Amino acid sequence: MQGTGILFSEMTPPPGREAAFHGWYDQEHIPVRMAVPGFLSGQRYRDTAEGAAGFLAVYEMADLAVLKTPAYGEVKNRPSDVTRTMLASVTGFTRYLGVETSVRRQGLAGGSALDAPLLYAVWFDVPQERLADFDAWYETDHVPLLMECSEWRMVRRFAVTQGEPGPFNRLALHYLADRSALSSEARERARGTPWRARLAVEPWFRGTYKVFERHGPRLTGRVA
Repeated sequence: MQGTGILFSEMTPPPGREAAFHGWYDQEHIPVRMAVPGFLSGQRYRDTAEGAAGFLAVYEMADLAVLKTPAYGEVKNRPSDVTRTMLASVTGFTRYLGVETSVRRQGLAGGSALDAPLLYAVWFDVPQERLADFDAWYETDHVPLLMECSEWRMVRRFAVTQGEPGPFNRLALHYLADRSALSSEARERARGTPWRARLAVEPWFRGTYKVFERHGPRLTGRVA
């Protein structure tokens, strides 16, 4: 199930404890969150960069207000001994909260786009005075051209309200049916427009990019 708020969090398991990490994540860390009203679903991913050992979880929430409820406070502030031990030993931790500002799907993809096998994440830190131009470019110039590739199943854009460690304020999640989308003619055209070229010369226009592969099934929660 897809919501309007997300919690995007990466962790790298401690060396030699990968099996324990996955068991904890699948049997405790995600399930206790899925029991919190307003958590709609959670999906895990694996970082595909060469040599990377990190894993990502994207939690779908009805909205970010879920994180201020007593039910979530109980989960966050009273972790189990296993959770405390595991969180103290992981590395590569990131945590971003995002409010969905737009979504665009392929016409034939329907709801299945959320479960595409690859997730391409793009972060930017855009100066406040340039946000209007950046957002207009992404929405009206960049995304429509990307979506000309049939393997580009969905694009969701988020305003990042809180995050660590990077100082980002924009996140785009691209749901891909195949990695070939990243080398498609559609993406080449999207990266070659005059509007993008104008933005690309500005010093802040340096995105951070990662490709993740879906890991395990999507777990679902409760709306209320």
